[in-house]
Amino acid sequence: MPAKATDKLAEQRRALPDQPGVYLFRDAKGRVIYVGKALSIRKRVASHFSGRTRYGPAELPPLIDAIESTVTTTEAEALLLEQNFIKQYKPRFNIRLRDDKSYPYIAISLDEEFPRVYFTRERHRRNRAYFGPYSNAKKVRGTLDLLQKVFLFRSCEGTEPGRRSGSPCLDYYIKRCEAPCVGYVDRAGYRRNIDGVVAFLSGRYKEIERELEERMSAASQAHEFEQAAVFRNRLKAVRSLLERQRVANESVGTVDAVAVAVEGADANAQVFQVRDGVLSDRQSFYLANEGHRPLPEVVEQFALQYYGDSMAIPPQIVVQREAGPMPALSEALSARRGGPVEIRPAERGDKRRILELAERNAAFALDQERLKDERRRQRRVAALEGLQEALRLDVPPVRIECFDVSNLMGTHNVASMVVFEGGAPKKSDYRRFRIRGFEGADDFAAMNEVLGRRLARFEDQRDRSPHDPERDESFAALPNAIVIDGGRGQLSAGLAALRGFRERGVAIVSLAKRVEELFLPGRAAPLVLDHETPELQLLQRVRDEAHRFAVEHHRARRDKAMTASILDDLPGIGPVRKRVLLRHFGSPEAVVSATREELEATPGLPGKVARDLYARLNKTGR
Repeated sequence: MPAKATDKLAEQRRALPDQPGVYLFRDAKGRVIYVGKALSIRKRVASHFSGRTRYGPAELPPLIDAIESTVTTTEAEALLLEQNFIKQYKPRFNIRLRDDKSYPYIAISLDEEFPRVYFTRERHRRNRAYFGPYSNAKKVRGTLDLLQKVFLFRSCEGTEPGRRSGSPCLDYYIKRCEAPCVGYVDRAGYRRNIDGVVAFLSGRYKEIERELEERMSAASQAHEFEQAAVFRNRLKAVRSLLERQRVANESVGTVDAVAVAVEGADANAQVFQVRDGVLSDRQSFYLANEGHRPLPEVVEQFALQYYGDSMAIPPQIVVQREAGPMPALSEALSARRGGPVEIRPAERGDKRRILELAERNAAFALDQERLKDERRRQRRVAALEGLQEALRLDVPPVRIECFDVSNLMGTHNVASMVVFEGGAPKKSDYRRFRIRGFEGADDFAAMNEVLGRRLARFEDQRDRSPHDPERDESFAALPNAIVIDGGRGQLSAGLAALRGFRERGVAIVSLAKRVEELFLPGRAAPLVLDHETPELQLLQRVRDEAHRFAVEHHRARRDKAMTASILDDLPGIGPVRKRVLLRHFGSPEAVVSATREELEATPGLPGKVARDLYARLNKTGR
């Protein structure tokens, strides 16, 4: 690290407060690479640099270029603030759920008159209840299927129930919906069903049984025996499910057993949810632990992420003995729950047995994941070695770049560059291009232009310092092989543009889709690899990914051009207000022709914006 940078870092460390709070480490590019919390920020940061007693991985301190800190009143406040920063910045060296954007949830649209209960992978809408995250999408869909049979909520999409025909759909006739669309159930009755769904997902099983018993009894006393039979069947279904999943005595109550297995940069967390002695769910999550944090910290960070926005935080969480006391975590979760949350090891009995089961599952899941990773690694190595032999290369093609062109009738010409390193996609190095040199449908000319620009960017970037903010790591890298999507014509178009790469030993090939023929420079006949070989399968993956990436870019440009209108260039009119205007008036032309009074009467459009819009349209000579 340069002397000036070291002096700057030392000065920042001296200025750190000796108080509880959160600190952030940034690298030379300004990216947050680690977020930590401490009772004393100054002492904890010092421990990261203290040699043998260093706190955290050895590779972290050399990457630190700047330190920031935020003081809090208590350690619990620091814990919550730390999680907010981790969500915001996704630092490399912090513990985090892998693929945290893809975990499924069950959502309930409480903002609608007749709420829907549905599967989703997003959780940002206001006034909606989200349960999860769950680790298994198939189980979530199975749960939804069961819930619909018991609580008869609608499956139709949209804010209003029903369809244009005005008659109930099949769900009504097979006893999976009470048809609110035609008034067979009123809003209050439908909401009682939704309350049952919320109670079930929250683990309040006794409440559900009691509710169904009361409704069955009331229907029977009113001589509505058919309705009473419906409630009886629902009650039997719920009780049958609960008995099959009973793992402990009812006196165990509501508790979560959280167990974690840690090995190097990998970790697995298991959550066994027990409600009234019933194992209501079991979740398994893989965690990224590049910082090699110890088990207690992994448990703490996972619990904060898992229960962060949960509607159902239990009053008691049992953890492994090694996790130790967690008063700050208990205080933070208690604040979110609005009631006490006890976090402690399970000493004996059913809770201890369930925790040990969770521990065994965590260790087994981690072993299985590492075994799958090793198999995937071996397959990638075999593919690269096979490709090296097939192309007669001196070294395996560790970095492969693939290019594809996309257009529609010669319009919106674009191209893509995707990168695979070690046989796996490296999405941070993907790049997109707009074809500038010509208009019309000429894939050969487009490919020539893109490949020429790729070589020019390499020549420009290769000598730049790694610390240069203008350096683009993707363009600065020298590929081992370049794959062109197409046949002999596309290969010929690219060879001249890539002469500089060929002189540096880069292999240039093209892959044609028809029979997966591989064209090589200087070879008259195409090379046809066996379809079962890992090397051809790797090339197909690379080619298909380049095609997908190019088509995605082309569609985005085409859609933007198709939706462009006179409203795009007006001040004060962004995407939201543009949609409001188009929804109200029907077309851009109708907006342009509207009077000032009509614009001011547009729902959701502020009066001042409407008046400014009218003045602007008149000024430009509508």
